[in-house]
Amino acid sequence: MAKNTSQSFAGRLASLDILRGFDLFMLVFFQPVFMKLARTLDWPSLKPIMYQLSHEPWEGFRCWDMVMPLFMFMAGAAMPFSLSKYKNNPTALWRKVIKRFIILFILGMIGQGNLLGLDPNDVHLYVNTLQAIGAGYVISAFILTNFRWKGQILATILLLIIYWIPMTFCGDWTPTGNFAYKVDQLIMGRFCGDPEYTWIWSSLTFGVTVMLGAFAGQIMKNGKSNRFQTSLILGVVGVVLTVAGLLWSVQMPIIKHIWTCSMTLFAGGISFLLMALFYFVVDCLGWSKGLNWLKIYGMNSIVAYMIGEYVNFRSVVDSVSYGLKQYLGEAGYSTWLVFGNCLIVFLILRWMYKQRIFIKV
Repeated sequence: MAKNTSQSFAGRLASLDILRGFDLFMLVFFQPVFMKLARTLDWPSLKPIMYQLSHEPWEGFRCWDMVMPLFMFMAGAAMPFSLSKYKNNPTALWRKVIKRFIILFILGMIGQGNLLGLDPNDVHLYVNTLQAIGAGYVISAFILTNFRWKGQILATILLLIIYWIPMTFCGDWTPTGNFAYKVDQLIMGRFCGDPEYTWIWSSLTFGVTVMLGAFAGQIMKNGKSNRFQTSLILGVVGVVLTVAGLLWSVQMPIIKHIWTCSMTLFAGGISFLLMALFYFVVDCLGWSKGLNWLKIYGMNSIVAYMIGEYVNFRSVVDSVSYGLKQYLGEAGYSTWLVFGNCLIVFLILRWMYKQRIFIKV
């Protein structure tokens, strides 16, 4: 745990924290509350929004499929800033990288790996977003510390090619016929989670997603003297990657579940465009009014993710507001419990933000 001083707090790149906060706010507040309310109201006009706020079952892409790639992209975007202090101390750098990987891996097992169930037969090893970030973080740290700019680009392209070859020639694009699924089954066996999601072989493209964020971070870190030009570069790269992903999807479909190359580039392109927008508005124009509250989520993103996704405060809400049930009805009261749960998460994060308590791994 780290308690930041006001000086270090003020020196952060605001757009990074605000965009990360936007991603986490959508995940742990807006989407669960909106979806519950929409199901309660059952208005036809809300159906298109509900569609976009749910995951694509397999091939294709919806807005909600951006949450995980953007989270990973933002982890990469922070790396050029966070690792720069270890430039002349590789031992300390790799101590930090390995420590972060281990913590993220354990948190992932707690979140979706059933680790706290204490049942060895129900434990899943590698099944969570935080673990994917950890894998991508290690890969990206290796690339960033061993190659210069051009070498980093070539290494990232190589990751895509290595992933692409067996995926194209040693399987198909079905949930159980793809190569990545076979690798997970071979290595993890019964310790796999949802068989439609793949992790071990997909770690290669997880690494690409985090590296794309690291490229964005380097662009911003090196472009402080001309922020308008920097935001333009971010936008152009975003357009190029998005188009490249769509073109690649003709051969390799966009499938988030197995993190295909086309999905990686497409989601990476959208992440670049979002980063360009937030960087231009917040850091270039200085228009952060009305957005700074998102830092409450963005500066404690791991805490927001863990307690927002896996800690249930509904019983607390129910114990102090059960009298509302007679007025709201069953469905309305159920919606209120979801809102109250998300509100408690927000209040915890807000208190931590006010106290300048930021949990880092």
